[in-house]
Amino acid sequence: MAETAQLTRHIESYVASSSTPSHQAASLDAIGLLIKTNALTLEALVIGLDMYLTSTDAVIRSRGILLLAEVLTRIHSKYLNSETIHSLVVFFKERMADWQAVRGALVGCLALIKRKSVVGMVTGSDAKAIAQSFLLHLQVQSLGQYDRKLCFELIECLLQHHADAVASLEEDLVFGICEAIDAEKDPECLLLAFHIVESLAHIYPDPSGLLASFAKDIFDILEPYYPIHFTHPTGGETHVQRDDLSRTLMHAFSSTPVFEPFVIPLLLEKLSSSLLSAKIDSLQYLRVCSVKYGSERIAKYAKTIWSSLKDTVNTYLGEPDLSFTLAPIDGIDFPKNGVVIEALSLLQELIVQNSSQLISLIIDDEDVNFIINNISSYEIYDTISAQEKKKLHAIGRILYITAKTSIPSCNAVFQSLLSRMMDNLGYSAINADGLQNGGIFTSQTVNFGFLYLCIELLGGCRELVTLSEEKHGTYCTILHSFSAVLFNAFGSVLAVSAGRCPRDLDIYIGVKGLLILAMFHLDVFPIPKSTFENILKKFMSIIIEDFDKTVLWNSTLKALFHIGSFVQNFSDSEKAMSYRRFVVDKIMELLLRDDIALPFSLKVEALSDIGMTGMKNMLTILQGLEGAIIANLSEVHKSLKSFETAVQLLECYSCKLLPWIHENGGAENFVVQFAVEIWSQAGNCMDFNSPFEEKGLLDAMMTAMKVSVGCCSVESQNVIIQKAYSILLSHTNFQLNEVERLPLTLGKYDISLRDEGILLLFTSVTIALRPKTHIPNIRGLLHLFIITLPRGFVPVAQALGSMVNKLISKSNDTENSGEFTLEEALDIIFNTKIQFSSTNMLQRCNGSSNGSEMVLTDFCLGMTNDRLLQTNAICGLSWIGKGLLLRGHEKIKDITMIFTECLISDRKSSLPLIEGSHENTEEQKWDPLARKCAADAFHVLMSDAEVCLNRKFHASIRPLYKQRFFSSMMPIFLHLISRSDSSLSRSLLLRAFAHVISDTPLIVILSEAKKLIPVLLDCLSILTEDIQDKDILYGLLLVLSGMLTEKNGQEAVIENAHIIINGLIKLVDYPHKTLVRETAIQCLVALSELPHVRIYPLRTQVLRVIPKCLDDTKRSVRNEAVKCRQAWASIASSRSLQL
Repeated sequence: MAETAQLTRHIESYVASSSTPSHQAASLDAIGLLIKTNALTLEALVIGLDMYLTSTDAVIRSRGILLLAEVLTRIHSKYLNSETIHSLVVFFKERMADWQAVRGALVGCLALIKRKSVVGMVTGSDAKAIAQSFLLHLQVQSLGQYDRKLCFELIECLLQHHADAVASLEEDLVFGICEAIDAEKDPECLLLAFHIVESLAHIYPDPSGLLASFAKDIFDILEPYYPIHFTHPTGGETHVQRDDLSRTLMHAFSSTPVFEPFVIPLLLEKLSSSLLSAKIDSLQYLRVCSVKYGSERIAKYAKTIWSSLKDTVNTYLGEPDLSFTLAPIDGIDFPKNGVVIEALSLLQELIVQNSSQLISLIIDDEDVNFIINNISSYEIYDTISAQEKKKLHAIGRILYITAKTSIPSCNAVFQSLLSRMMDNLGYSAINADGLQNGGIFTSQTVNFGFLYLCIELLGGCRELVTLSEEKHGTYCTILHSFSAVLFNAFGSVLAVSAGRCPRDLDIYIGVKGLLILAMFHLDVFPIPKSTFENILKKFMSIIIEDFDKTVLWNSTLKALFHIGSFVQNFSDSEKAMSYRRFVVDKIMELLLRDDIALPFSLKVEALSDIGMTGMKNMLTILQGLEGAIIANLSEVHKSLKSFETAVQLLECYSCKLLPWIHENGGAENFVVQFAVEIWSQAGNCMDFNSPFEEKGLLDAMMTAMKVSVGCCSVESQNVIIQKAYSILLSHTNFQLNEVERLPLTLGKYDISLRDEGILLLFTSVTIALRPKTHIPNIRGLLHLFIITLPRGFVPVAQALGSMVNKLISKSNDTENSGEFTLEEALDIIFNTKIQFSSTNMLQRCNGSSNGSEMVLTDFCLGMTNDRLLQTNAICGLSWIGKGLLLRGHEKIKDITMIFTECLISDRKSSLPLIEGSHENTEEQKWDPLARKCAADAFHVLMSDAEVCLNRKFHASIRPLYKQRFFSSMMPIFLHLISRSDSSLSRSLLLRAFAHVISDTPLIVILSEAKKLIPVLLDCLSILTEDIQDKDILYGLLLVLSGMLTEKNGQEAVIENAHIIINGLIKLVDYPHKTLVRETAIQCLVALSELPHVRIYPLRTQVLRVIPKCLDDTKRSVRNEAVKCRQAWASIASSRSLQL
């Protein structure tokens, strides 16, 4: 009874005229759930609906029928027996005669047709009965859009799921479908209609059968839709796109060969359309239809299609990119054009389908023969007329496609056209052997047209060889016989003499041709080994001798790189061995020879590019590079040249080779060996007193070491750090083994260059370690780093930051394992007392001292009254804080409070002055430089570091750490800024605020925009005073720009429009950075979009300032100024019109 009452309530809720769509959907879901859970049977539902299904009220009857139909869609996975399904089919097909209930009948039939066999499906006879009732009772085009869509869906399902049953309806089915489709305009319905036509072709596949008699009628219905001109509103409810409709219509056209007499003439007619989309569609349709209709039917159109294709390519093919970029490797690089791409795709398909016919048309074509017969007249590119250039480019593209399509087509163009070109130019009469053995053309004996077409033919041929399973053909024999001629022809245009330097175009043609010749597939190898080696020799001679010809040298190096990358795919082939002999070994020889004029920087560039052609070549390069670096490091204290050479080689290794090794893998053993060798030389190369110190050797060694360690595994890193630690122990005066028992005295502010260099090199290892790598004597190292930190060694601070970022936190497991923990490290860093004696001597205290004892934070707070020590300590603490911030450690709060104390404190020193300190005459004040350093510490905390504490060096980075830090610091900053009564403190707080906000993701800032904008504008005002703040200023402007352009920030911007515009006006002539002026003007343009009531009063100010920017020295600023003046002038004019 409860279910019956519940059912009645749901039925009444659905049928009631006042029911909303959401209530109806809820009722349907509830009834469907009752049936699926067996709380209600379908029979019971039908009985409950009886009065609604048979009501004389059309509205109630239609709703009742629709309710039953919709329930069926919701129980599609519920098993129904055949009797039930048959009864429902009979009911719904009869309802098709009731035009007022037709929607429910369609939905019900569709739900039944879609059912799977495992849950009970409609039989073939029932499906046929549904189709007959549909054809008898429904006039589809008289229905509304949604009902027509249901009709098409029903037909489509019948054709797909019960094709055999409905196929017996024959003429009635086809005629009914034609009548339903005719004059349809809705995109969604058309999509289904085109599918239905395609399905019809599958049901009646016989070309001379039933569909043939209706072909003209169906085509007449479809023809008006071609080409698809989609005018449906973009913001409409339909999700159908023009391309979807065009694709389905194409499939309908190509679904059966019986459409050929009607479709192909239509497509050829539309191919001459001036509408690009129609032209592209015609080419696509022709390609697909030619495949489906078959070669016999298309053969009669071949000549017409060829003529149209040739004209289309000639018209729409753009000017080629004849530059030394060498992309792509095969053929010539042309601008992308949809018409040309489709035309060449169609040509390729026709050649595959009707090879002999199309090849004959191409070879016998009047324009093709004109180009071939007059090839000798195209000697210089610039002297060729524009019309003949276009024709040359078009014929070249066509020959490229022909050569790459099939073996027969490639054989034909090589036999006919290449041989004829050779004969026309007289090259075949030249003794090829003599050329190969040393003879060469002069540049006057070859011409552009010949070389250009050769590149297109060779490029197509090479692509065919690469993609085709069948590798050999007549073209191989022809190419082999002419290889020496082609080598000398291409090589001659690259010849450099005292009176001639090849033009960029000649360089492109010559290098491109030799490159393609050298890169044929190994299985074919249509050019002799000697020719391949001659190409390598030619390129290497350019690398060695013609280094002053920048374009030629760069393009040649790129060609060698492409050849090397290609032959490495066949590492044991003759080509690969020749490449290693003539290129790789020669490059290594160049590195070691001083009697060659090639500048060392170019040697290094060539070395790195050739190394990156493959792992074998890279290992060879690395071995030679290691020897050269070690040899030069051993001589740095004697020779400035060795010093400079070592720096360049180390930079090449770190910036180019190591990233490649890391990406491709397989050379870690070498990287470890190289790092160990560097450490073996560290003691010697650091032991000099320096005229070369400032040249950057130590920086280069540190970078190379850091990147090397970073790309190694834990096991390899353990090997490297053990070696580094042994050198640190044996080659320095640091008493690491006794550091915890004895004071560690390092003298005054200076330590020896040797000790400093080895220490800093050691920090580069520490920075790049993985978290699980074991650090030897970590306690001693921490004490060493702490005692040297106040001396201003930034890498030491970065090493400390990396250590606290990666050490494990204290837990039961770590206590049992005895591993060194983060908590122990922090205790050493922040609680180790350092003695600051009267002679400015720093030492670690061991319980007795004759000076002042203090910890690291005391140095930051200026307790020593020593400016340099305070600045260095603050800088060091910022990197330690960064390591903690990245991992989300609570200690960062204490560190930021120390920095904040530095920013706001004007108090006197809490310690008496130490005798001999820098200033001991008056009460010591906080040093402005140190306080500025504290403000800049926030930049260290928030910025993304490249040299340490990043993913590359295995830092532990907690998600959203910037957002959390911003949220914790902003209230503090805003409070302190508002209460600051000191101009210096306020400016420093604003500086720190600027650093934090500049590096915070914009989405977080937008939520606080109302509070931040006034302070941000104060920052802009403060930062304009010092040229060194230009980068911070630009970062803040980017933040402001984001607020102006994002919707979430609009409200705050509108409220503060006046002060924002006033602030930006002051920046439009900022002299120290172009991007600041440009961005400020862009912001003013964005502000012009605000409501007029807020910005109209300010238009005069803006329009008075902007004209000055029109005379800016930078074009980008002038362009933005023009946009700004137009935007603000339009505000004034529109306001005048309103008045």
